[in-house]
Amino acid sequence: MPKFAPILLFATAACLRADQLGDAYGKLYNLDFDGAHRILDDYQAHAPRDPMGFSVRAAAYLFFEMDRLHILEGEFLTSDKRIGGNEKLKPDPAIRARFFEAVTKAQELADERLKSSAEDPQALFAYCLTDGMRMDYMAAVEKKQLRSLTFARRSHEFAVRLIRKDPGFADAYLTTGLTEYLVGSLPFFVRWFVRFDQVQGSKDTAVERLTRVARTGRYLGPFAKILLSIIHVREKRPEQARLLLGELSRDYPGNHLFRSELKKLELKMSRK
Repeated sequence: MPKFAPILLFATAACLRADQLGDAYGKLYNLDFDGAHRILDDYQAHAPRDPMGFSVRAAAYLFFEMDRLHILEGEFLTSDKRIGGNEKLKPDPAIRARFFEAVTKAQELADERLKSSAEDPQALFAYCLTDGMRMDYMAAVEKKQLRSLTFARRSHEFAVRLIRKDPGFADAYLTTGLTEYLVGSLPFFVRWFVRFDQVQGSKDTAVERLTRVARTGRYLGPFAKILLSIIHVREKRPEQARLLLGELSRDYPGNHLFRSELKKLELKMSRK
């Protein structure tokens, strides 16, 4: 066997494992949580020190809990009253424990990589994802919006570092794009106290970055489409939201939420 054959085999195996992460995300977008966990079981058996395995595992627990609590429904995501309201949700303590355990393990493994290489892309991306998900859980499930800003800022900082290291890492722009939109949606007096590096609060910039992820993201392209559809609804651009929801419904037929939200939106549009 040629001397370079083992290197080629290792590279091929690494690509196949990366594809498994994409497959796991695909299961999540189809709301097939058990299927995602099965893929991740195999992935982690072959790459136990990769923080991304635990990062995607955390996403599986978060998506499951948000679906169970109906947080993924359009009315929740587009209504400021429901997002910031006082209505108490009842998170599953077992899922909560597994979610934070996966987040902690992902960050521990990311720290190992960062000790060897301070700008390791996989480690930076794992931190970007997991801190972003901690923000999501605290804000949407536990209704601790102000406390969640700490993790929103950290997630953004890791995304900025990753983009500085690799400007072509498309998925990282989801975090910076979402931050732009969130800051741009805050009242002026609140925005004065909530500061993020390299963020102007431009909704146009937010849409531009999320569109980039939707087109070229490796894992988060569909998620960018979800966020864009929400933004378009909030900004009174229903036709653009309808197109995105149509694409998501076509690509992920197992996700009843995409079809349901599309029907609701089309019904509202027909009444105008």
